[in-house]
Amino acid sequence: MIPESLSHGQYDTVYNFLSLVIASQLFTAVFLLISLPRILARYRQAITVAIIVCGIAAYHYFRIFDSFKAAFVTKSVGGTGTYSQAVGASFNEGYRYVDWLLTVPLLLVELVAVLALARKVQSKLLIRLVPAAGLMIALGYPGEISGDNGIRGIFGILSTIPFAYILFVLFTQLSKSLENQPAGVRGTLGRLRFLLLLSWGVYPIAYLLPLLNIAGSDAWVYKQVGYSIADIVAKAVYALIIFQVAKIKSYDDDRTFAETETSLAEREHLAERRPVAERS
Repeated sequence: MIPESLSHGQYDTVYNFLSLVIASQLFTAVFLLISLPRILARYRQAITVAIIVCGIAAYHYFRIFDSFKAAFVTKSVGGTGTYSQAVGASFNEGYRYVDWLLTVPLLLVELVAVLALARKVQSKLLIRLVPAAGLMIALGYPGEISGDNGIRGIFGILSTIPFAYILFVLFTQLSKSLENQPAGVRGTLGRLRFLLLLSWGVYPIAYLLPLLNIAGSDAWVYKQVGYSIADIVAKAVYALIIFQVAKIKSYDDDRTFAETETSLAEREHLAERRPVAERS
């Protein structure tokens, strides 16, 4: 439940974390867009999806940020007092679920796309993973907006079923595909599944806070902070790792491309170390 009021410190905590997520998602997307030419064309689909994921997240966090500022207001001079719910306004938690409904399936598309598997194998994996991801988010939303812990618990259990199925596919079926990956990225891709598990694990913990009798404004702030950190890890950090995997695989696939990129990187590094006067 949304608290009726927040202390100044609680308000600033949520405000700053929402701002951090916007910056993380937005500038990760910008970096990936600029860096697209640094990988081979066959891996750019994965990075393009990563850019879209971060862009969608940045947009929705702008909306969440605006909703938060409109929902909690203070009459104290300088904004140092208690923030109360504004009359006629409320914090819209639905923005998060719309974001997750779009981005969570795309995170799985990123992982499968960077593997560059045969089209038939890719399609088989995506047909199993994407609907399950959408179902997981859709089943979680009714419990999120309910003030009844019984309903929250029921939908929490229901959304866990597709979540468990996704983990089954990631840790069993996808392992077969990892065997055909270059040795340099096999371990990274394997650990990437654990990163997803770790970051996704924050969501149910935050979701279950009311069921653990942790309520009030502190619990709500913890939930917002938890969701924000999880979104940074699951989207921005995850995207940067996917990019690194794509880069390593590009070098492994094409030695000429690797030599060209390495030479370019060395020239850029040397240029950065030169005095400003010499550069001009």
